[in-house]
Amino acid sequence: MAIYPGSFDPITNGHLSILRRALTIFDSVTIAVAANPMKNTLFTLEERMELIRESTKKDKKVFVDSFHGLLVDYVKRKETNVILRGMRALSDFEHEFQMSLMNRKLRRNIQTIFMMTDYKWLYTSSTIIKEAASYGGTIKGLVPDIVCQKLKEKYGYES
Repeated sequence: MAIYPGSFDPITNGHLSILRRALTIFDSVTIAVAANPMKNTLFTLEERMELIRESTKKDKKVFVDSFHGLLVDYVKRKETNVILRGMRALSDFEHEFQMSLMNRKLRRNIQTIFMMTDYKWLYTSSTIIKEAASYGGTIKGLVPDIVCQKLKEKYGYES
């Protein structure tokens, strides 16, 4: 089992692409939604988890959970040693590399697996999608339909 952590505010088709590819390598993947009260998220923790559950409901090898505190402690509690991280660009690599090294310092047996995004998702991020949606931009095809609907509701506009 691999742990795929993140804030997922909201989950995107880029995230789902990484997840689908990871399921060809791992028996199962737990999407671990970070509960960080210091981070200003658009969706609540419960909303983010529900959007992920709805977006992955057809795959019985995907589990959705949340965690507080250190990721390495969560990974240990789940009795695995694999963290899955998606990357889009060199800037992602610098941050993820630092996090990976710190995680290995904290728990030596933890391994981080990096998966490059598919080329068509290089420009997408939850932040960019939220910004486009906030101005009524078309985000269809960039996020699951349920996420598109919920973003419209959050920002108060119709399609």
